[in-house]
Amino acid sequence: MSVQKHNRQISKLHSVKELSADVDELYSQLQKYHPRLYQYKSKVVLDFKFDSLKQSLTPMNSKDFYKKTVQVVSQMGHGHTGITPPKKIKTKEERKLYRRQKNNFNTLDFEYLNKQLFISKTKEKDGALLFAEVLKINNEDVSVLTKKYRKIFSSDGYNTTFYDKVIGKHFKKYFYRDKGELDSISLTLQIEDSTFIKTFRTILRKKSTKNSLKKKSDSIKKDATRKKPVILSKLERKKRRKFNKIHGYNYSEKTYTRNLSFIGKDSTVAYMKIRGFGNGSYKEFYEQTFQTLKNRNTENLIIDLRYNGGGRAAEIRDLYAYLTDKEFQFFTKSEVKTRFPVLNSVYTNTNNLFSKIVVGIGSPVIVAYRVFKVKKENNQLYFNYKTKIKEPNPLNFKGKIYVLINGYSFSASAILATYLKANQRAIFVGEETGGAYNGTVAGFTRVHDLKHSKVRVHFGLMQIQTPFLQKPDGFGVKPNLAISPTLKDRKAKIDPELDWVLKDIVSQ
Repeated sequence: MSVQKHNRQISKLHSVKELSADVDELYSQLQKYHPRLYQYKSKVVLDFKFDSLKQSLTPMNSKDFYKKTVQVVSQMGHGHTGITPPKKIKTKEERKLYRRQKNNFNTLDFEYLNKQLFISKTKEKDGALLFAEVLKINNEDVSVLTKKYRKIFSSDGYNTTFYDKVIGKHFKKYFYRDKGELDSISLTLQIEDSTFIKTFRTILRKKSTKNSLKKKSDSIKKDATRKKPVILSKLERKKRRKFNKIHGYNYSEKTYTRNLSFIGKDSTVAYMKIRGFGNGSYKEFYEQTFQTLKNRNTENLIIDLRYNGGGRAAEIRDLYAYLTDKEFQFFTKSEVKTRFPVLNSVYTNTNNLFSKIVVGIGSPVIVAYRVFKVKKENNQLYFNYKTKIKEPNPLNFKGKIYVLINGYSFSASAILATYLKANQRAIFVGEETGGAYNGTVAGFTRVHDLKHSKVRVHFGLMQIQTPFLQKPDGFGVKPNLAISPTLKDRKAKIDPELDWVLKDIVSQ
């Protein structure tokens, strides 16, 4: 579909008949492929909600249709299931202009604690706005916006801690999805007893010319206080690349996915911060880490899973092998709706022809392989996903473990927390995890665009869980000690969860 045709398609008013067909298509996709669709809401309830949605339709464009439909999808209680509105495709000239534009609103990060939205980080040099509470945006109360945004995504089950953390972390994304691209964004801010307005405008970046670069170069030479650029040798660059790969360097955030440091009294407490289970050569990192712990005779290990949204299931399974001295089965067989979840994730109307051809060529092998992986028991299909018994790693840590969790500890990080909690291997401090104790529908993901509105739905194809289940269903891993930080803590640069752990270690 051409750029012009796509943009006309999503901006025009769709008929009730077309939108009703899209609702049926959406529900049909979920019923056909989602293995736990009725886990938290019964079929009777969801049938009623989708029928009510159809009854409420009027002619509308794709964005307005998305805003109505998302409120039904978000009530299902599956954090990996969601829909997104179609985006206008920019022309070549529009993309060129967009790359030249900047708005310093985009340099801000937000956090939402105790019904307060505040600026938690700014990438600009001016730190005067740090920890300023946001009262209004373009004269609209933040409380109104956050209440609206809570209805467009879901945690797993009935958990509530996930919502505040997601609203803070992804506030900009939801704001732009709601309002579109704006030339001017005004924030009503409060610092202490002072209230003021800060306006961020979209401007064009200055073009760099040879003369301007020469002047900048001359000014650097004249500034004796400026540090000289560090020039690394070829060997040093190679070491740096390897270090970045092992620790999972995030170039956009300029942070490492995995860090190990030693803190506390005499720097004897190991502190491992894991921001996600996504990028980097994790096997090398964990091998090096636990060899270091062994060499230093470390007795206390803190694993920080706060704001860890998950990632690779293989990584948490390998990590757990370093945290136990017993053999274990990390995952049970995964419920699926079809025998070929891999093919169902690729053969959708969103994947390009090349991807389909590549998978098509290999499909006979995939089909043959999955025949032995997928079995039917008691009229239910199960996929053997990493169910083999695993031995503990020879470098397994035998000391005391503390795990820091919060509402954004989701998916794979919540599953790891489940296994540690069920085996009483760690003391948990913080908030209930956003991911469910009893697992989550994730794994291979199916993405599908609805025919008329082009609204996109995405959801997992496998129920992934450990052998451990709790009742009632639908809640996360709960901490042994519940601690929630405040804006006051952030301003004072206090980490109450970590501070409690360090005091507990000293008291032993």
